[in-house]
Amino acid sequence: MKIAFHGAARNVTGSKHLITLKSGKKILLDCGLFQGSGKDTDSMNRELGFDAADVDVLILSHAHIDHSGLIPKLVKDGFDGPIFCTPATKDVAVVLLADSANIQENDVKYANKKRRAEKQPLIQPLYTKEDAGASYHLFEAKEYGQWFAVTDGVEALFTEAGHIIGSAAVHVRITEDGKTRQITFSGDLGRYRDVILRSPAEFPQADYIILESTYGNSLHESVHTSVDILLQWIEKTCIDRKGKLIIPAFSLGRTQEILYHLNQLELEGRLPKVPYFLDSPLSITVTDMIKRHSKYFNKAIQKVLESDSDPFHFKGLQYVESVEDSKLLNYHNEPCVIISASGMAEAGRVKHHIRNNIQSTRNSILMTGYCEPGSLGARLLSGQQEVSIFGVRHQVHAEVGQIKSMSAHGDYEDLSQWLACQDPNAIEKLFLVHGEYDVQEDFKARLLRKGFKDVIVPKRHEEFGLK
Repeated sequence: MKIAFHGAARNVTGSKHLITLKSGKKILLDCGLFQGSGKDTDSMNRELGFDAADVDVLILSHAHIDHSGLIPKLVKDGFDGPIFCTPATKDVAVVLLADSANIQENDVKYANKKRRAEKQPLIQPLYTKEDAGASYHLFEAKEYGQWFAVTDGVEALFTEAGHIIGSAAVHVRITEDGKTRQITFSGDLGRYRDVILRSPAEFPQADYIILESTYGNSLHESVHTSVDILLQWIEKTCIDRKGKLIIPAFSLGRTQEILYHLNQLELEGRLPKVPYFLDSPLSITVTDMIKRHSKYFNKAIQKVLESDSDPFHFKGLQYVESVEDSKLLNYHNEPCVIISASGMAEAGRVKHHIRNNIQSTRNSILMTGYCEPGSLGARLLSGQQEVSIFGVRHQVHAEVGQIKSMSAHGDYEDLSQWLACQDPNAIEKLFLVHGEYDVQEDFKARLLRKGFKDVIVPKRHEEFGLK
């Protein structure tokens, strides 16, 4: 048995881990899109590192595009096996993949317009809406806590990961030559005591663990401080400076957390009376979908639901769906809050809002999640005084900030707590993925001190034999 790491290896996107059995059967864990890697992003996404037609099964940890976004390409290139995931992941992934396909097509259309003018060869999108649609019938939903057959000699189990709705840690039990071994893949792990979701669950003893490490050397602020920090940014931007507060937010997970906090402020009578715009059709759709999966919410929000039927809506919130209405926000000169995708400010409507508001000291840009180093969000957070947006240089006069406590990824204490149900002496190898290399090296040292004997930080496309 072998495992190869074709993505999220010494970086934080493009999750793809390929298990090859002695029989030749191949099981892929996630098939994610690389994001925020600058000019290299497209070429990285076009090179899977393996033959799609050779993959027999895909097991998907959750619906975020950096974990699911290359599924249409996988299918386009010859994969036709089952895609196992939780019911909520199946529902949300279909919506996100359709949106991703639309982005691929539009980005190529824009690029080809420029290439045509410069008499350069035209390019094709990674995949189209038709390619995305061709993958939907392959999804098979499996609930948490139930072992299910994957292929001959292989079973899998999903346990709650607490990252986003439907997110799961994946446990694969493989029997070869009369010997059974378990490989556990964390997917992305959320925080214990999350404001919306249940905490990550315990899991059976593993022989090999693939562990995300996004914040492997960081400690987050308490999640309970997020609502007050958010309020402070609204007050100083919209009330004191009479400006606009632009909040880039991932459509799935982060947007709902922000809306929940704003709703909480309204229930407490503390929400400033300014317009709040949710400018993302995808975020609107996903939010409605998440409401249909409320059984996965934690006890605290279940209690809220007893008196508030919609914890993601409040007085003053306006949905912006059409492109025309989104553009009209450019002419909205009154103080307001605009929540829009993407979370790294790399694409979507939020990039236009930043471009139109970045040069005024009245305004603020508030990042609420992880940003890949090459992304616009990361460049803003680094303190750059001038940034390029759509090929045009812009002076950064708006205030740029970040709410670190709002992360959907666990810090090193959360990751350590998740590992606490395991006997370190029984773990043959622990692989660190989904993290920046310097962070992973710090986390590796911490894990070695905790008794894990063989901690590895694999390179992209690196393969390892497993006993």
